[in-house]
Amino acid sequence: MAASNQETIVLKLSDGNQVEVNLFGGTVTSWKCCGDEMLFLSRQSVFDNKKAIRGGIPLVFPHFGAWSVGPQHGFARIQMFKVAQCPLVDEEGNVRATIYLEDNEETRKIWDHKFRLSLTLILKQCKLEMDLKIKNTGQSDFDFTTLIHTYFKTDVTKCCVLGLAGSCFSDKVNGGDDQVEARDAISIDRNIDK
Repeated sequence: MAASNQETIVLKLSDGNQVEVNLFGGTVTSWKCCGDEMLFLSRQSVFDNKKAIRGGIPLVFPHFGAWSVGPQHGFARIQMFKVAQCPLVDEEGNVRATIYLEDNEETRKIWDHKFRLSLTLILKQCKLEMDLKIKNTGQSDFDFTTLIHTYFKTDVTKCCVLGLAGSCFSDKVNGGDDQVEARDAISIDRNIDK
């Protein structure tokens, strides 16, 4: 089962599990699994096709972090994607769709390379799979960084991060000081940006 319009596509299973993808930025803005929303989407998100959507699952390409030649986390989050394959039910009863972004005049002004970024989403019962592919469609090699930047909806006061003891980090909340993590279990009890 599928629904689509100009700016979003929806993948939906008969049991109510569904995914909504905004074509601006190729950002997954909702994933409902067993009746529960799985993703955080900021109330401050502006859907104006100019600013990156805050939350959900944005795609970062061709650069993660601050970038001297373009917007932070690259330009994919602020480009309009196209639909390569509308949502359809596959032979296993899953719903799949593919969206893509190709280089254009605006991206080449920032980063002069030819590419095709494609994202295939496969909605299964209580599971979402995402397959991100980057293809160099030009003649020159290029380096890039990319990620599927997921914002899960969770109660951070009930979470902790393990395995980072001894790791170096920059504490952006406290002026960017370089530090070494001493804790075995890091609880989220204050504003953290490391």
